[in-house]
Amino acid sequence: MPPPADIVKVAIEWPGANAQLIEMDQKRPLSSIIREVCDGWSLSGSEQFALRYADGPQLYITEQSRGDIKNGTILRLAISPGRAARQLLERIQCHGIDARLEALKELAKLSADPTFATEFINMEGIATLARLVESGTHFGEMLAFTLTAFLELMDHGIVSWDLISLSFIKQIAGYVNQPMVDVSILQRSLAILESMVLNSHNLYHRVAQEITVGQLIGHLQVSNQEIQTYAIALINALFLKAPEDRRQEAYTNPLDQHLTEMASTLAQKHLRSIILNHVIRGNRPIKAEMAHQLYVLQVLTFNLLEERMMTKMDPNDQSQRDIIFELRRIAFDGENDPTGTEKRKAMYTKDYKMLGFTNHVNPAMDFTQTPPGMLALDNMLYLAKVHQDTYIRIVLENSSREDKHECPFGRCAIELTRMLCEILQVGELPNEGCNDYHPMFFTHDRAWEEFFCVCIQLLNKTWKEMRATAEDFNKVMQVVREQITRALAMKPSSIDQLKNKLRGLNYSEILRLRQSERMSQDDFQSPPIIELRERIQPEILELIKQQRLNRLCEGSCFRKLGNRRRQEKFWFCRLSLNHKVLHYGDLDESPQGEVPFELLSDKIPVSDIKSVVTGKDCPHMKEKSALKQNKEVLELAFSVLYDPDETLNFVAPNKYEYCIWTDGLCALLGREMGSDLTRSDLDTLISMEMKLRLLDLENITIPEAPPPVPKEPSSYNFTYNYS
Repeated sequence: MPPPADIVKVAIEWPGANAQLIEMDQKRPLSSIIREVCDGWSLSGSEQFALRYADGPQLYITEQSRGDIKNGTILRLAISPGRAARQLLERIQCHGIDARLEALKELAKLSADPTFATEFINMEGIATLARLVESGTHFGEMLAFTLTAFLELMDHGIVSWDLISLSFIKQIAGYVNQPMVDVSILQRSLAILESMVLNSHNLYHRVAQEITVGQLIGHLQVSNQEIQTYAIALINALFLKAPEDRRQEAYTNPLDQHLTEMASTLAQKHLRSIILNHVIRGNRPIKAEMAHQLYVLQVLTFNLLEERMMTKMDPNDQSQRDIIFELRRIAFDGENDPTGTEKRKAMYTKDYKMLGFTNHVNPAMDFTQTPPGMLALDNMLYLAKVHQDTYIRIVLENSSREDKHECPFGRCAIELTRMLCEILQVGELPNEGCNDYHPMFFTHDRAWEEFFCVCIQLLNKTWKEMRATAEDFNKVMQVVREQITRALAMKPSSIDQLKNKLRGLNYSEILRLRQSERMSQDDFQSPPIIELRERIQPEILELIKQQRLNRLCEGSCFRKLGNRRRQEKFWFCRLSLNHKVLHYGDLDESPQGEVPFELLSDKIPVSDIKSVVTGKDCPHMKEKSALKQNKEVLELAFSVLYDPDETLNFVAPNKYEYCIWTDGLCALLGREMGSDLTRSDLDTLISMEMKLRLLDLENITIPEAPPPVPKEPSSYNFTYNYS
C-alpha cells in the first residue's frame, strides 16, 4: 500500500552525526518537525534551527516552499536564516581580514536564498554592504564577494534601487572606468550598473552621467567574452531606457540627420567596427547570451527608424515636397523645364507617373499611410543620392516601357519598406530568449538603407522575371518576401554575401523550391499512392515516436526563469532508459554532453503524470505577468502536471526542443503527437519512403518474353505489391 500523499520520506544530516531517516508529515507545522529532529540529536533551542536542502542551491525550507520536497530528498539541519544573517552581519564588520573574507564568501552564496535575503535586508544588511563599497577599502576577492552579495540581494526586489546613493554609483562606475581592474569585480560592476539603469528611471540619469558608451568600448576589445557581453548589455540598457528626445529627434534632412547623443553613439563607425571585429569576427564562437545581446542591440538600433516609419507626410510641407522634387530631378535631369506653370505642372504629373507613384498629381499623398510613412521616402532618397546610377536605371528602364510590364518604382519602394519593417520587426521590443541577430547589419554604417537598396533591385529583377503587370503586384511582393526571408535565414555575413544569396534565389529557384516542398507534402494524389501512404504512416509514426523517446532519454538542458541572463542557472531533465521515470536536477553551468542520472537528484514516476499543458495554460506563464506578454517565451513554455497537484515547468531553449519534448511526453502518455515538427517529419519520411518504393518499382526490369511456341502463346503478368 503506497504511503499517504502528505507523507514524504527524507534524510536529514547534521555535521558529525548519523543522518536521521524520517517520514515528514506535511500537515504538521515545520517548527514541530524541526523540534523533533533537534531532540534526536539532543540539540536545544530548536527555534534557532531550520532545514535546508543538502544539494543544489541549498535553499532554506519554509512553510510556503515545503510542498516541493520529494521522497528521497536529503535535507540538512542548519542555523535559522535570521541567526545566520545576524552572525554574518557581525562577521563582515569585524577587523580580521581572513574572517571577513570567509564571511563575505558565505554571504555571497546565501544571498541567493530569498528567505535569508529577507532577514539580512531587514537588519540593514544592504546599507552595510554599500558602506563597505563606498569606503574604498575592499579590493580583490573581498570586493568581488561584496558586490556579488549586493547584487544577489537587490535582485530579490525586496528594496528599491532608488535608495542607492550617488557615492555608491560613483564608486561602481569608477571600477568600470579603471583601465586595470579584476575581471570578477568588473563583471559585477557592469551587472550592477545595468540593473540600476533597467530598474530605476532616476538612476538612469545618474549612471548616464558617470558612464558613457565611449568608455565601454574598451571593454569590447578584450579577449574575455563574458566582459564583452556585460558591456554590450549595459550599452543596451542605456539605449533602451534613454528618454525619447535623447534616443531620436525628428529628422530635418534625411541625408543630413542630426541624431541625438545616444543614437549617434550607437550608429558611430567606431562602435560598430569594434563589435564587428572583436566580437562577431573574433576567434571565439558566439555564446547564446552574447548572441542575445547582439540581437537586442540590432533591434534597438532598427527601432530608431520607428518615428519616421510612423510619421505621415504633410502634403502642405514644402520641405517634404522638395524631397519628391529632388527624386524627380535626379531621375529626369537634363530634360527641358517648361517655363509655363501649366506646362510644368503637366510635365511633373507625367514624371510622377513614370516614377511609379499611385497619385500622379500629388505624390505626397502616397506617403500619408503608416507604416511606412516618411521612412519609405528616406529610403528612396538614399538610393537616389548614394546609388544614383542604379536609381536612374530602375526608373528609366521602366518608364520607357509601353507593354504594361513596367515596374512602378514609387509604389514598390513604399510597399517594400513596409515589408522590411515587418520582417525586421521595427518598433517592437526585443524578445526574451531570442538570439536572431544578423552579422551583416554590423558591417555597414547605413545597413538599413543598404539593405533596402539591395532589396529594391531584387524586386525590380523579380518583376521582370515574372513578366508581371500592375495586376500581379501582390504576387510579386509575396515572391520577394520569400526571397528575402530565405536569404536572411542563411545568415549572410555581409551585404555582398546577401546579394550572392539573393542571386541564387531567382524566381525560377523559388518555383522549384515551392514545387519540391509541395511534392514532399502532397506527393501524388492517385488512389494507389494514397493507399500506400496510409499503409506506411503507422510505421513512420512509430519510428518518430521512438526517436522522440530516445531524445528524452538523452535529456536536455533548460534555463531557469527569473535569473539575470549573464548569471544563468540551469537544470537538466531526462527520461530513464526504461521510460518509467523522469529525472531532473539543478546544474551550476550548461553541460557539454549527457548528464548522468546520479547527478539528477529529483524524479517523477511517469505513472504519476496526469497531463502536459503548453503556452498560456502553463502555471508559470500565468504567474509571470511580464512573460505573458512575451510571445516567444509563451510559445516555448510547457508544463508536466503530476500527482498530487504538482507541476514541473519548462521553457525550451528553442522551437525544435519544444517540439521534441512535447511530442515525446505525449508519446510517453500514449497520446497523439501533434507538433509542427512531427507533421513535417511525418510528411518528409513518408515521401522519402514512398519515393524509395516507387524507385524500386521503376528499376525492376521486366524480362523479355521467350520466342513464342506455336499454339502455346506466352503470357507475362507483372504486379507490384505495395505492402
